Amino acid sequence: MDATLPAVAEELLREIKKAFQETSHVPDDLLSALKFVFGASAVPALDLVDHQSVTRIVSPSGRTVYQVLGSSGKLYTCYASCHFCSCPAFAFSVLRKSDSLLCKHLLAVYLSQALGTCQELTVSNKQLTSLLLMEDSLS
Repeated sequence: MDATLPAVAEELLREIKKAFQETSHVPDDLLSALKFVFGASAVPALDLVDHQSVTRIVSPSGRTVYQVLGSSGKLYTCYASCHFCSCPAFAFSVLRKSDSLLCKHLLAVYLSQALGTCQELTVSNKQLTSLLLMEDSLS
């Protein structure tokens, strides 16, 4: 079973997805709510989405992982099922200080899912295992 975000965050992402499906854009009030709920991560996450920096990697076993090309050019591995990112900001701001719900990379994953803008990459089970063990890029 997937881990869940706080209800307000989950609902906001659902509303963004619904609005985008109906109108092909995200209304200003939802963008304001996004900034309110996710703070400083919101605008950089939207920028990553605009630059199509999120890749959904799937294997024949059905396992899924995301890679996000950060603004610095480094690839980060994100696990949407447990709300985890390999970036230093996640370790510090989310896990250590608990002053953020998500880092910009993980928020970009959720926004890309809601907006249907994830790049897709299918790899073998062996390639995915290598990615998970080595943190290497497959792209």
